[in-house]
Amino acid sequence: MPALLYECFSGIAGNMNLGALIDLGVPPDYLRAELSRLGMDREFELSIARAKSKGIAGTLVRVTCESSDKVRNLHHIKEIINNSPYSDRIKSSAIRTFELLAEAEATVHDTDISNVHFHEVGAVDAIVDIVGSAIAMEYLQPSEVYCGPVELGSGTADSEHGTLPVPAPATLQLLLNKPTTRGNVPFEATTPTGAAILCNYVDSFEIPASFNTTRVGYGLGEKTSSRPNAVRVTIGELRESIKRSENMEIECNVDDMNPEAYEYLIDQLFTLGAVDVFLTPIIMKKSRPANKLTVLVPSNSEGKIVREILRSTTTSGVRMHTVRKQILSREVQSISTSLGKVRVKTVQLPEGATRWKLEHDDVLYIAKENELSYLEVKRIIEREVNDKISNDE
Repeated sequence: MPALLYECFSGIAGNMNLGALIDLGVPPDYLRAELSRLGMDREFELSIARAKSKGIAGTLVRVTCESSDKVRNLHHIKEIINNSPYSDRIKSSAIRTFELLAEAEATVHDTDISNVHFHEVGAVDAIVDIVGSAIAMEYLQPSEVYCGPVELGSGTADSEHGTLPVPAPATLQLLLNKPTTRGNVPFEATTPTGAAILCNYVDSFEIPASFNTTRVGYGLGEKTSSRPNAVRVTIGELRESIKRSENMEIECNVDDMNPEAYEYLIDQLFTLGAVDVFLTPIIMKKSRPANKLTVLVPSNSEGKIVREILRSTTTSGVRMHTVRKQILSREVQSISTSLGKVRVKTVQLPEGATRWKLEHDDVLYIAKENELSYLEVKRIIEREVNDKISNDE
């Protein structure tokens, strides 16, 4: 599957992101039709047009909203999205972006996330930008998303809290520990909505050393400066067998909890977006046996995970630190066999060779459906898959 690379040399806003993804290949009519399923057509108008910025051609998206005194907080927005007919993937992606945005606003204003109802979170244009991004990402289905340094801009910007220096507080909060640049354009280059979209979808804030570009898209903004006001998104294939990413690792020691509670906790943590969860037996002071709970989560996604750990265990605190991972490039493909379809995970080794493994759940399902032993099914399928892969090579 292809990967995406964001280059935010003039920052990023929600509408610029939509423009870039449309320019990259998401059909405008498809996006319009999908956004209509929100049931909010009377509240906004979506304009999509080809335009230029400093001679660079791209797609300009405008979201024009009907004036309204209606205030929406995070709970209201979740209701709108959950009541829509979208796939679970689109719903969860859109909601996660709004949660990141609301968590940043709550941190800045020292309030609970349930009290957040600021203009960026409640505005109709943010709903269109964020849900539209989830729709576009599902259409493109990138295997990974990368992003280089993000331009924040310079100067001041008016807000409901008065005139503030660029970047906006929520933007800065969202992009903590992310590579950014400043001062290259004389305006607010990256908005909180744009920053939240990046934080949700970007797997690694770095530019891959080897990237074979197949398509390029430009999403345009309307402000002018000495450089094109555009975000560039390219789609292509990674040429590295080893990929790098950053996660947050959360740990705590638990020595006084019924082990039966771990099953529910682990299920909840994976549901909330954990990348990995595991327990390590340890011996604590006074020779007390205990378990060390370790949870790996995407950067900037630790809030809900920490709350669940504190709610569902007997620990009184957690430890958090950033970890860097190196991962072999892999892909999952579905292969037809005489017993049925099975998913096969293939990884590329550093020297160029590959190894593969059958998806255990698929082998188990086929064994039950055919009333055969697991080992027999695995032996038959492994032989057929090996023949198919050898012939493809």
